[in-house]
This record gives sequence, C-alpha cells and structure tokens, in this order.
Amino acid sequence: MPKLGMEPIRRAALVKATIDEIGATGTLDITVSKIAKRAGMSSALAHHYFGGKEQIFLAAMRHTLTVYGAEVRGALAMADGPKLRLEAIIRAGFTSSNFRREVIAAWLNFYVLAQSNPQAQRLLTIYQRRLHSNLVFNLRPLVGGHADAVAERIAGLIDGLYLRRGLDPRGEAGVDATAHVLALLHAELRAAS
Repeated sequence: MPKLGMEPIRRAALVKATIDEIGATGTLDITVSKIAKRAGMSSALAHHYFGGKEQIFLAAMRHTLTVYGAEVRGALAMADGPKLRLEAIIRAGFTSSNFRREVIAAWLNFYVLAQSNPQAQRLLTIYQRRLHSNLVFNLRPLVGGHADAVAERIAGLIDGLYLRRGLDPRGEAGVDATAHVLALLHAELRAAS
C-alpha cells in the first residue's frame, strides 16, 4: 500500500531531477530512467506519475514558471511606482533561483520543444504575454505610446541574456545581466523624457 502524501513529494523530486539532469547534459536527450535515478526512484514510478519524458519536462517548466511568477509578484508588492516596478520585474528574472545553469538549460530546451509541442507552445505564450503585459502596464505612464515597443526590446534583451548565459561555458555571461537590462530601461526612459 502506498504511503499517503508521497505523491507530491515524489513529483517534486522528479521535477527537480529533470531540471538537474537537463542542466548536467544541456539537452532534452535524456531518458526517464536517468531522471528517475537522479530522483532516487524507479523509472516505472516516474512513468506512473507523469506518463513520459515530455510530460515530466512540461511539469518542470510549469514549476520554473511558478517560481518565477512568485518572485515577480513578491518583487512587485514591494515596489512603489512604475519605474521601481519595472526594475523589480527585471531583477526577478535574474535571481539566483531563476538565473542558474540548470534552469537556463531547461529554458533553452523549452524554447526548442515549443516549436513542436502545443502544450509547450501554450506555456511559452503565457509566459511571454505576462511579461509583456507587466512591462507595458508599467511603461505606459513613463513612455506613453512607445510602451509596447520598449517592452519588446526589454523582453528581447532578457531572452538574449538567457541565451548567452546558456551558451557560455565559463558561466560569466550572467554576471551583469540585471545591469544590462536596467541600463536599457534607463536609456529608454531618458529618451522618452
């Protein structure tokens, strides 16, 4: 008889193991068996909880997006005014829980999967729309009608910095990531005033 309450613990362990395994290999070309072994359980149990590798990976990305969303909400709750809210959104994207090797590797693979998997595409679209709407909402009072274009540039730089960090074997590309995006924000705000 299974222990009560073990399913959420095992699911969480598989999600963490998936992110760690992708970070170690840099690819989705991993097996459920390797993920399960890293989580300390059988591949049969992993299949029981998720069904397959893509479902485990999608659960891992949902978890990653949930962590990111919570950090953005927390940062926004402490920021007063549109400029500070924009800075909070930017900083949240580069916290140590969001901008580390394993998570970045998962994001890069997520972008690839989204080209062929409708569920991944849907999750990616939700993320992109939320980021864009958060940026536009706070940019509008500061740059008016240019808010949409400025939000696109900021989001593009954020994505670009994730890509650079993911492809940098030394891991130095993320050192000043927040500073780069904040510099763009401040340049856009100066240009608009």
